[in-house]
Amino acid sequence: MVETSLPAADYAAVSEIRARRPELVAEALGARRRRELLGQDGRLMLVAADHPARGANGVGNRPMAMASRVELLDRLQTALAVPGVDGLLGSADIIEDLALLGALDDKVVIGSMNRGGLQGASFELDDRFTGYDARSIAESHLDGGKFLTRIALDDDGTLPTLTASADAISELAERRLMAMIEPFWSSRGRDGRVSHDLSPEGVIKSINVAQALGRTTAYTWLKIPVVDDMERVMESTTLPTLLLGGDPTTSPEETFATWSKALALPAVRGLVVGRTLLYPPDDDVAGAVRTAVSLVR
Repeated sequence: MVETSLPAADYAAVSEIRARRPELVAEALGARRRRELLGQDGRLMLVAADHPARGANGVGNRPMAMASRVELLDRLQTALAVPGVDGLLGSADIIEDLALLGALDDKVVIGSMNRGGLQGASFELDDRFTGYDARSIAESHLDGGKFLTRIALDDDGTLPTLTASADAISELAERRLMAMIEPFWSSRGRDGRVSHDLSPEGVIKSINVAQALGRTTAYTWLKIPVVDDMERVMESTTLPTLLLGGDPTTSPEETFATWSKALALPAVRGLVVGRTLLYPPDDDVAGAVRTAVSLVR
């Protein structure tokens, strides 16, 4: 823990630092101990926490589960402390809070870049990069950037999102930082809601578009959902791939069994999971995370 870090759960002190000494945020990020992206086993287990930045606070039947920042930070610190958890994917506000709390030493940290496509908005698919950019990811001593790229042929917002995603890939690669792209083949229904084609064909099409973006793909990773016929899906790419968890719709046992099968595929390197592990039905965060770690490793 660095000199500017705080005892766990000292959230009042975090707010005091932000009010009186905001320069300590950058100091905490700069002083954190860093590690290699991949360990000896070549696997990654990341906890995701960028959902609230898109106005997505719901987990299952709890529409405001992630609304309490204090509770979310408690759950994140519990998850990050479980042996075998490699790190965090988060928005700047969450990453900076955890850096001040000293929870990010020896962890991989990936910054969330585009959070402008707010859930349910008319402009949802024009997903602007309102979070990190490549320069700030490097200056914050992070290990890469992640961005959601929804490809909807019936929405003009797709084009600027594709362009920004390509630029992000190129700019991160210039700095030799991971570019983690999360693609979906998407559309708008008659009710205006955005939905994703989670058939194998839909996921394959999204991968084919996403993996061609940018001036180089040397540092590009994929983050994709687990769907039917994952063997065929994974034949569509040579890029290192992480599986996303999403909002759980099945029992934990069913979810873990699905992940386990997909994790056995050669190009799959691990998991990026948020709500499923941070808000399990029994609220045993450490137990859910330990189960996920056992699947990855």
